[in-house]
Amino acid sequence: MWGLVRLLLAWLGGWGCMGRLAAPVRAWAGSRGRPGPALLRTRRSWVWNQFFVIEEYAGPEPVLIGKLHSDVDRGEGRTKYLLTGEGAGTVFVIDEATGNIHVTKSLDREEKAQYVLLAQAVDRASNRPLEPPSEFIIKVQDINDNPPVFPLGPYHATVPEMSNVGTSVIQVTAHDADDPSYGNSAKLVYTVLDGLPFFSVDPQTGVVRTAIPNMDRETQEEFLVVIQAKDMGGHMGGLSGSTTVTVTLSDVNDNPPKFPQSLYQFSVVETAGPGTLVGRLQAQDPDLGDNALMAYSILDGEGSEAFSISTDAQGRDGLLTVRKPLDFETRRSYSFRVEATNTLIDPAYLRRGPFKDVASVRVTVQDAPEPPAFTQAAYHLTVMENKSPGILVGQVSAADLDSPASPIRYSILPHSDPEHCFSIEPEDGTIRTAVPLDRETRVWHNLTVLATELDSSAQASRVQVAIQTLDENDNAPQLAEPYDTFVCDSAAPGQLIQVIRALDRDEVGNSSRVSLQGPLGPDANFTVQDNRDGSASLLLPSRPAPPRQAPYLVPIELRDWGQPALSSTATVTVSVCRCRPDGSVASCRPEAQLSPTGLSTGALLAIVTCVGTLLALVVLFVALRRQKQEALMVLEEEDVRENIITYDDEGGGEEDTEAFDITALQNPDGAAPPVPGPPVRRDVLPRARAARQPRPPGPADVAQLLALRLREADEDPSVPPYDSVQVYGYEGRGSSCGSLSSLGSGSEAGGTPGPTEPVDDWGPLFRTLAELYGAKEPPAP
Repeated sequence: MWGLVRLLLAWLGGWGCMGRLAAPVRAWAGSRGRPGPALLRTRRSWVWNQFFVIEEYAGPEPVLIGKLHSDVDRGEGRTKYLLTGEGAGTVFVIDEATGNIHVTKSLDREEKAQYVLLAQAVDRASNRPLEPPSEFIIKVQDINDNPPVFPLGPYHATVPEMSNVGTSVIQVTAHDADDPSYGNSAKLVYTVLDGLPFFSVDPQTGVVRTAIPNMDRETQEEFLVVIQAKDMGGHMGGLSGSTTVTVTLSDVNDNPPKFPQSLYQFSVVETAGPGTLVGRLQAQDPDLGDNALMAYSILDGEGSEAFSISTDAQGRDGLLTVRKPLDFETRRSYSFRVEATNTLIDPAYLRRGPFKDVASVRVTVQDAPEPPAFTQAAYHLTVMENKSPGILVGQVSAADLDSPASPIRYSILPHSDPEHCFSIEPEDGTIRTAVPLDRETRVWHNLTVLATELDSSAQASRVQVAIQTLDENDNAPQLAEPYDTFVCDSAAPGQLIQVIRALDRDEVGNSSRVSLQGPLGPDANFTVQDNRDGSASLLLPSRPAPPRQAPYLVPIELRDWGQPALSSTATVTVSVCRCRPDGSVASCRPEAQLSPTGLSTGALLAIVTCVGTLLALVVLFVALRRQKQEALMVLEEEDVRENIITYDDEGGGEEDTEAFDITALQNPDGAAPPVPGPPVRRDVLPRARAARQPRPPGPADVAQLLALRLREADEDPSVPPYDSVQVYGYEGRGSSCGSLSSLGSGSEAGGTPGPTEPVDDWGPLFRTLAELYGAKEPPAP
């Protein structure tokens, strides 16, 4: 039976306090080997389930931290104590005989705060448990061995300038690895080491705040604040750590713009055109970004008329430019005021305003050589048409502004008057006509007049002169178009035949009425009714015009109402035609019948002539081409004719016997005699060809050969009756030189002429050569 287990706790080698367990427990049956019922008793034991050891203890090793003892251990050495669990045998060791527990090395609570172990007493001889195993904990007691640290440092923060006192900037946080539940080792207090008096920090929370008002970014933009965290509640002996906080003051619009000088002076030449830069004004604003944007304006009306001011692309400087042309002779200087204003104003800082500034500007106009200036920007002159050359049109005038007494020379640029219709006096600028003008040809003449200083030809200016040609009534009215119309012979009296319109090229005539009048009297075949709007109606009178082949020519008198009045006479052609009941033309004169379609008799004849010519050319071309093809037609193989044949490709040499019989050309003795019988018709092609007659060899001279060939050509029924050129390769007979043909000559050795062996044995390749020697033609295969 197990007895009491004593646990002796050693604090720095001493004994700890022990308590007593009051709960009854059942004794372990069979502890001494005697069977029987177990007895109940109150078990005595020490409170030993939790031990403590100080971390980082630097005393002698090993250090006794406690002792295990059982009442069954009577000092006989039969009890052995065992220790298992975390760190058993390495960090913690136990004396098997006495039960003393020692720690073998220095412990760090931040690495491991506690160890869970299992203790048991067994029999040394048999290792039989004397008591059940018991679990206990050894805690490492903390000491202040870790300083506070700032894991997120260093810090950067931004706060607006001019912020109120107590404005939160940032919160810093430090961590202490010591045990916060034991003592004050992890109790931190924050203080400001550097950065006073501008900033403060909350000792408990670490919130950094502004400590003074009106911190100005323009004076100091950045601050470096050092914050310290100290444990042990900030008392002496505690550990500390520090970090830095970089505080940047952000800009606000708390500064108005200021001109660095009260007066700006610029100069510009008088020839500077609108938009020319005169100068740049720079108002200073120590603020940044949008808080420093400015707008410029001219306060005085005197300067705003001649100049304008705008802000550059960066929004900081004012650009003074010319607004209208300047004239040194008219005004030599301008004085005005310019105002610069912030575009973005924060209402919270209006008390620091006004956010604008004013400066004076003086601009001096410098004299520059100027070309002559015309009295008008453009001239408009008029002249009557049909006037004799030399008529005065008008006058242009220019002056030298720098020297009004300086002489000026005038000229007309040639490209503006290519027809040379006008001339100008070089001294006074008088413009006159050079030729008579016709308004109906050209109404407007746009001239470019050049004025040049006599002392300096480089100084010249131009002006546009528009000359209008005025109209006079010099054109009689005429018909708007030639009228050629017709009327049906069955038309009722008073029927409208044609509306005739008049045209007057004069301007006055077009604006006034043109009257039209036809033939008067009872014998008039047609009636002309004036419509009083520049047109007239051609009507059929009550007495119809008698029909006739020739058309009627109706005279029309046209008169305008100009000053002086002009008139002319025109003729309208009217044909009387026979019409169908529906009003369409049935028969009429050719002119009248073709007039609706726009074709005259001459045009129709021309078209017919062209078509006939084209058809004749086509027929002639076809006939010539057919005749050429018949002349070049290739005959059948049996038709042997000695005519000239044109080839487009090269011949086949001696083997080419398809076109004609070479034997007939080389051996005149082989010609066939005429075939007896009735003459054949030469005007039709025979249905069957005549059989080819053999040509027996025999002597013949050239005259006989020619006669024979002529008779064959005349009696050949397979060809039309036309002559052909006969080409012969026979050289003649009876010459002392004999034949020049190598085929008919003897051998070089002077042997007998002809082949030494039968030519029939030469084979099909030498059939042509055998025929030339007069052999019998072999049968066709």
